[in-house]
Amino acid sequence: MRPQLIAAALLLCASNAAAQSMRPFTTFRQWHGETRLTARLEYAAGTLRVGAGRADELYRMDVSYDEDRFVPVSDFDASDGSVTLGVAAEGGAGVRVVSQHQLSQTAGIAFSPKTDLALDVDLGAVDGDLDLGGLRITDLDLSAGASRATVRFTRPNGARCRAATLSAGAAALTVSGLGNSRCDRIAFEGGVGKVVLDFGGTWSSSSKVEVRMALGEVTLRLPRQAGVAITLDKFLSSFEPEGLERHGTSYRSPGYDQAARHLDITVSTAAGAVRTEWIGEK
Repeated sequence: MRPQLIAAALLLCASNAAAQSMRPFTTFRQWHGETRLTARLEYAAGTLRVGAGRADELYRMDVSYDEDRFVPVSDFDASDGSVTLGVAAEGGAGVRVVSQHQLSQTAGIAFSPKTDLALDVDLGAVDGDLDLGGLRITDLDLSAGASRATVRFTRPNGARCRAATLSAGAAALTVSGLGNSRCDRIAFEGGVGKVVLDFGGTWSSSSKVEVRMALGEVTLRLPRQAGVAITLDKFLSSFEPEGLERHGTSYRSPGYDQAARHLDITVSTAAGAVRTEWIGEK
């Protein structure tokens, strides 16, 4: 065989081997009247989509994963009503992205809109889109490493949310529709990434928010429907947001005391940038 043909054959074999290393995996559980579910999502690398699914399925996960470096995770415990889903590094090793092919992993995870859901999400090198509208979120804990992630509350939460805890390392994170989340407390802690916290949506209750940022950039999109107060630490003494009136170390929207719903935000940052934008009708 000619050298050129041998080289072409080897290249074709390598290409086929790469294509064959992506394997599909599906897991789901029928809904049997469960009223609560605690779900942990562990997704190391690739593309992740999360949202509301069929009412008659407690959860479903469809994955295409790189079988050379990762393994699918599916572990349901009926005794305490919990499930762990996602894709983890083979052998429990840390995530190391070595090729674009590795990032072609995809996963779609859906939960029943009938069940109260406590959701814990751990993202590695991920392009994530979590549409939590239509679900019944009671607690949310999300950690984004080197991810580009969007969390959306496109519809009002079907349950009262006790707390949403968000953290990001070197990540780009956008959380939108927080007015729809119905979370009593929201906490965000960031490192060097770029973060947008959008408080749009339907405000049916008040909320307290704590933002801690090291070196990154935070944009706060403030709703006109609620009374807004922002309390700052000494590192942000030059902060002068448009549309807010200064009251000592805090800034308040006009008519804050008379507002039916309040959004109280505490911001702490060492050297990060904090910006504000107004959303909604005046």
